[in-house]
Amino acid sequence: MTIEEIKNLVQGEVICGEDYLDQHIECVFASDLMSDVLTLKDVNNLLLLTGLSNLQSIRTCEMSDISYLLIVRGKDVTEEMKELAEDNDMVIIRTGFSMYKTSGILYNAGLPAVY
Repeated sequence: MTIEEIKNLVQGEVICGEDYLDQHIECVFASDLMSDVLTLKDVNNLLLLTGLSNLQSIRTCEMSDISYLLIVRGKDVTEEMKELAEDNDMVIIRTGFSMYKTSGILYNAGLPAVY
C-alpha cells in the first residue's frame, strides 16, 4: 500500500515528504511508547502510528530507520519537528482519527501489523 493510499484512507494531511507519497508500506506499528519502537528489528518500509507529537518521536524514527510517521488525534506538528523530519527525508502525515480507528482502517485495508 502506498503512502498516498494511506493518507486518503485516514483522511490525512501531509505535513512533509510530499515527494515520497508513491512509496510502499509493508507493515504498521502503533505506539506512544518510543522505547517500544526502539525494540523493533530489521523492519523495512514501516509506518509508525503515534499520538506522541514531539521531537522525541522524530529522533526515535531517525534511530530506527523509520521514514514514515502518522500522527493521530490531530496533534500539532511543530516547525522544529517538520525541519528535522525533512532533514531525514521522512514523511509525516496527520489525521484527526484516534489511534484505534486509524489502526482499524489500515488493518481492514490489508496493511499488516509488525507482529
